[in-house]
Amino acid sequence: MAERDRDRPQPHQLQVHPQHRYDHHGAGVKSLLPRRGPSASQVLAVVALLPVGGTLLALAGLTLAGSIIGLLVTTPLFIIFSPVIVPAAIAIGLAVAGFFTSGAFGLTGLTSFSWILNSFRQSTGSVPDMADQAKRRMADMAGFVGQKTKEVGQEIQSKAHEVGKTGTGRT
Repeated sequence: MAERDRDRPQPHQLQVHPQHRYDHHGAGVKSLLPRRGPSASQVLAVVALLPVGGTLLALAGLTLAGSIIGLLVTTPLFIIFSPVIVPAAIAIGLAVAGFFTSGAFGLTGLTSFSWILNSFRQSTGSVPDMADQAKRRMADMAGFVGQKTKEVGQEIQSKAHEVGKTGTGRT
């Protein structure tokens, strides 16, 4: 039995599986390089995409330069008019948040009404039948709670008799 347990890997043991880093045709970095040059489609893709990439990079640089110049021009205006702009931005932000909150509450209310309406439609009986069914469920639950209360009371009573006979609750 001890021999069988010794052969099984234990959770705290680390098993190392060596991996072959070199193939049989070459060694080191040479094995990672392709054996032949790029294909014609790869060359065409690079030739076609190089001007597109360069143009997009130039546009990105122009956009960044324009943004920086615009920020340099408008920063003094923002500082001068900040006593007006900041409260206006806060008021607009609160108004937008209020509209979104109102919409969310309205959507939640409509969804709730739709769910209630669908649950009434899916029920086989009418509303009085559902009321009778709810009354039966409540009566069953009351009976269940009453039975559990009776069992707990009997258990407490038996413990009290046990304590009265022995003088302590420990046996």
